Amino acid sequence: QVRAVESGGGLVQAGGSLRLSCTVSGSTRSMNGIGWFRQAPGKERELVATVNIIGTKIYADSVKGRFTISRDNIEDTVYLQMDSLRPEDTAVYYCGAKKNPWGDYMYWGQGTQVTVSS
Repeated sequence: QVRAVESGGGLVQAGGSLRLSCTVSGSTRSMNGIGWFRQAPGKERELVATVNIIGTKIYADSVKGRFTISRDNIEDTVYLQMDSLRPEDTAVYYCGAKKNPWGDYMYWGQGTQVTVSS
């Protein structure tokens, strides 16, 4: 069964940084799309950043200039570098993956908590 595994969440003060990691069982590099999503209490899950197999990246407006998604094919891992964190970034962050570039994200991780204190 293919699934994603996230790591790297934690508690940080506003203005600080965290780096999240995602690996997909089997092969991360075989996935056409890898994305980071987040869900805050009482809110819908929202897209944070995605990267496809050719390296095209998309960011939510709320994180542009602060977060960077990267895909390391040697380490077979996708990272989300989060800088200048704000309290409103507090959420459970999920990694999603898909093989079909035009399809839905099919493979998900269990999520990792990111808490930013003011």
